[in-house]
Amino acid sequence: MSKIIIIGAGAMGSAFAFPCLDNTHDTTIIGTHLENEFIDNLKKNKNLHPVLGVNLPKDIKIHKFDKFNELFKSDVDLIVLGISSKGIEWASEQLLLVAKEKKLPNILMLTKGLSVYEDKYELLVDKLKRLLKSQGVTNLNISAVGGPCLAAGLANKVHSSVVIANEEIQTAKKIADMLNTSYYHTSYSDDLNGVEVSAAIKNIFSMAVGAARGLSSNTVSDEVREKNYLNTASALIKQSIYEMEIFVEHLKGRKETVKGLAGLGDLYVSSGGGRNAKMGAYIGEGFTFSEAKKTKMKNITIEGADLAKEIAKKVNKDFNQKKLPLMLGMINAIIEDKKLELNWELFR
Repeated sequence: MSKIIIIGAGAMGSAFAFPCLDNTHDTTIIGTHLENEFIDNLKKNKNLHPVLGVNLPKDIKIHKFDKFNELFKSDVDLIVLGISSKGIEWASEQLLLVAKEKKLPNILMLTKGLSVYEDKYELLVDKLKRLLKSQGVTNLNISAVGGPCLAAGLANKVHSSVVIANEEIQTAKKIADMLNTSYYHTSYSDDLNGVEVSAAIKNIFSMAVGAARGLSSNTVSDEVREKNYLNTASALIKQSIYEMEIFVEHLKGRKETVKGLAGLGDLYVSSGGGRNAKMGAYIGEGFTFSEAKKTKMKNITIEGADLAKEIAKKVNKDFNQKKLPLMLGMINAIIEDKKLELNWELFR
């Protein structure tokens, strides 16, 4: 039995506690400083998680943020980050407080994302390493999870498959073995770049696939488009995978990773009705991003749009429309706040 602390009481952090507990690990969820009221309400309602729609088992320990330092006084085997990508700086500050002799336990990131630092792409794993090492924490081992695993499905223990990635294959295998259950199927990979990049950029492409209904034709009725848009969606998925391979290789990942769980698998799930696909559907109907955000999805985080804004300048610098017509078409429609128009003749 290992001691696992999950930072973040949101949907995925809480859902991830299920396979941890089912592997008989000592499992604790610690909320962020923004989740105190959420945890109070959770406990008042018999651990019913409002997003997941399930009760968290009583054997999963749940604490508010004021218990953070206390929880790390005893040895911890695995720290799991279930926070938003915007919370990485905050997380690094908290981890600094519990580092012992410039060392932290193994870390597993559920958080997906990509940023630009000093005109270079930076994985969230690398960002966390940079922030911690700049403050003297030099002994680090950070892994990441990729793959098609929606939180509600995991919490309800439907069959889900993921890949654990670490540059050290033995560490990836060790963590995968720690978490594998009859419903949470874990594989492992040493292609950390490929898994992390695929997991991040699929959010941009899931918006494009989500736009398929609107993009399928401008000369037929809505009823005809509704019945026949899958032709267009399939073409967009194929182009998405092609461009993801180009982008992943550019960031020193392996193109075959794109056709696995972290790429094709996650794209399938995300484009099937998640937040990014929903935004894509509005954009496909002719809304600009700002119009759709303001009138349809005002208080909802759109990860693909946030990523597009973060990397737009760098991607436009490194690639042209002939190389990445779908990715750049989607990114530039968002940052220029214009209607989405794709040059299908450039698709491969």
